[in-house]
Amino acid sequence: MLRKTLNETSNTPVRRCILTGDRAAQGVLVRLAIDPEGMIAPDVRAKAPGRGAWIGVDGATLCEALNNGKLRGALARAFKGASLTLPDDLTDKIALEMKNAVLNRLGLESRGGYVLTGSEKIAAAARSGQLFALYHSADAREDGRRKLDQAWRVGSDSEGNGLQGTIIPADRGAISAALGKENAVHIGINDKKSAQRLEHHLRRWINFTGCSIDPDNNRLKCDADASFTNQNIRTRSVR
Repeated sequence: MLRKTLNETSNTPVRRCILTGDRAAQGVLVRLAIDPEGMIAPDVRAKAPGRGAWIGVDGATLCEALNNGKLRGALARAFKGASLTLPDDLTDKIALEMKNAVLNRLGLESRGGYVLTGSEKIAAAARSGQLFALYHSADAREDGRRKLDQAWRVGSDSEGNGLQGTIIPADRGAISAALGKENAVHIGINDKKSAQRLEHHLRRWINFTGCSIDPDNNRLKCDADASFTNQNIRTRSVR
């Protein structure tokens, strides 16, 4: 099922998923491009020249469609007359591009001055109500996460409602490299629009894994075989 993103508006371009026929905002779907030799490749940023086709399914569904020939048939209809080559690792390539999109976005927001690192600095911003999003690396220690989550709840006047930072499925090494910093284990976002931009990329990546955001409590729900654990994925005042 296609899910809406935070920044979807009536002016957002709408595309059609070639596998399901569903229509959704362009930012929810993933574009597939074809090179001059007929190789299909992911175009997560939707910047590649030439014709493209859009998919709005999760990775498991895409993998099944790749194996049973449904994806090839849909692409043949989308790229009429083209000789197509489908890589066996297309699903992995899409997931990697989505991961890179999140990490690249982190780097851009950091250069814009919207990313805080260091537990003490993040905690101070959290308690003073200046934090709009909180993220932890996948290898962050539980006690470190818990202390910052509590500080965020205090500053957000949200004690008792389970507000927590989001665990990004990337370790501190990958996050540190993206930010150009050493040992970036926790990340705070001190700007509302910055939090929106980052969450857009993160949620699309989450959706591709087969996870979703529960609209009732904003918790992350995953299928049994998804690569995410069931973490709370809230951002304050971003909606």
